Amino acid sequence: MNEELIHPKELAFQLYEVLDTESLLSRSRFEEHNRETFDAILETANKIATEKFANHNALADADEPKFDGKNVHMIPQVKEAFDAYSEAGFMAGRYDFEEGGMQLPESIMMACSGYFMAANPSSAGYPFLTVAAANVIRNFADESLKEKFMPRMLTGEFTGTMALTEPHAGSSLADIRTSATKANDGSYRLKGSKLYISAGEHQLSNNIVHLVLAKIHGAPAGVKGISLFIVPKYRLDESGQPGESNDVALAGLIHKMGYRGTTSTALSFGENDDCHGYLVGEEHHGLKYMFLMMNEARIGVGFGAAMIGYSGYQYSLAYAKDRTQGRVPPKNSPTDPATAIINHGDVKRMLLAQKSYVEGAMSLCLYAARLVDDINTLENESERRMTEELLDLLTPVVKAWPSEFGVKANDLAIQVLGGAGYTREYPVEQCWRDNRLNPIHEGTNGIQALDLLMRKLWQAKGAGLQTLLSRVMADFSNAKGPECQKLIKKTQKYLAELQPLIPELGNAMRDEKVMVLLANAQCFMNVFSSVVMSWIWIRQANVAEQALQHCEVADKHYYLGKIQAAKYYINWELPLIQRDLDVLNEFDASCCDMQADWF
Repeated sequence: MNEELIHPKELAFQLYEVLDTESLLSRSRFEEHNRETFDAILETANKIATEKFANHNALADADEPKFDGKNVHMIPQVKEAFDAYSEAGFMAGRYDFEEGGMQLPESIMMACSGYFMAANPSSAGYPFLTVAAANVIRNFADESLKEKFMPRMLTGEFTGTMALTEPHAGSSLADIRTSATKANDGSYRLKGSKLYISAGEHQLSNNIVHLVLAKIHGAPAGVKGISLFIVPKYRLDESGQPGESNDVALAGLIHKMGYRGTTSTALSFGENDDCHGYLVGEEHHGLKYMFLMMNEARIGVGFGAAMIGYSGYQYSLAYAKDRTQGRVPPKNSPTDPATAIINHGDVKRMLLAQKSYVEGAMSLCLYAARLVDDINTLENESERRMTEELLDLLTPVVKAWPSEFGVKANDLAIQVLGGAGYTREYPVEQCWRDNRLNPIHEGTNGIQALDLLMRKLWQAKGAGLQTLLSRVMADFSNAKGPECQKLIKKTQKYLAELQPLIPELGNAMRDEKVMVLLANAQCFMNVFSSVVMSWIWIRQANVAEQALQHCEVADKHYYLGKIQAAKYYINWELPLIQRDLDVLNEFDASCCDMQADWF
């Protein structure tokens, strides 16, 4: 079987041919780098992911972390992988040179993360959460808190989490009950419980820095009363080293269907009334601060789903090339040799569907990372603001579409393997179990649909949507090849139906039809994301079609495969949104009118 985590040409195609990442080198932030340094860091990621992460993916799944009532124990390879990741500098890769970082573009760092997610998503969770938590501290905490915590998180000495969910309140953060009381020393005393906290307890680092949402006594009701606190597992002594316990207790581990190597925890804060928390930013502004980490995590969830889907696709593709069974006309006599199953039409269909899902999802997520690079480095304020609005608009799609279709890809991978795919002796069933979490966490896909339809479309007077449409049309104008022209024509048919529908939905939000819209939000997500993904595939197909005119013979098959995947997606998948368009246009109330007692 193929042991490569990612096709050798895939990331180079996405980064340099589709996204023109090399053009970032002309910007002052990245001027000390070159294509060679980008490639070197990608190769380092590939090497560490292959040697230190992939080696225990199945083992961590089979031998998940255990809690003996005092400590959590896990297989030693997880610690080895975490240390290798930290020592290579990946934790601080995107940070400034002055902060001990490598000042690398977000698009390069996300591409690096692809290797780790493809190799072992569970072990990759620990450093990824730490980086996201450190980023919140970097952007919103005061200098004193930054100095105490951020440098050690960027070296891996401390790790980080986000502690939002409570036993009675999942995505409804307005209902959290964890409380904070200001103490005489200026810190706060926290009390409450948090649930499903990934990486909430382990022995990988000297300290765990929890970012905890809580309500200060007397705070306004709802989300306007939420504050954000740094709550370390151990308080720091005068020399800045982890000291006494901070009254953060592990109530128990949660046993998941997948992602078993990442601890999922129930945590108790302040059982002994001595849990010290340190306010991040201003009181009652915590949700705004945490949204930085949540949005970063949502893009990460989408990319993780893409890469787990990609892992299953890669394995099923290799299996289909190796496994022989049956015969294909005209050589279908019993005396003819059996053929590899990849030659059967239905197996081609399943592999092509997977390819269209996972390579489309990868391209979408890397496009989002490229938007982050522009937000961080564009000099024109207006362009930067429009890019921010575009990223805000696309974030629900970046989270939801890959996490839906990554799972579908893994389901098809199981089907390609047949009976073998349903067994634990082969890796594709673990891919499905690991990926099944992604439509749920960091805001379920239903919540992403509501966010897109009810908020993001209209934000800043629709600036994000206008920016998206202008970019789509510009890319369509630049795609001159005959295959792309056919795909554009088919996509424009649905785009033409979507554009006038959006203001109609906006008007309906102000009358009695709003409840129907809430019930049908997923239909809008299906339509909007499918059009976006068709655009993403046309971008790839355009590059491939142009490259075929001058590429080396060795690359010809790669580019033809890209065009074929684009054709599959737009010919087979895009037309499926007609049902959703009909439901939206008719304001169908089948779901809305259903009563609880009728089930």
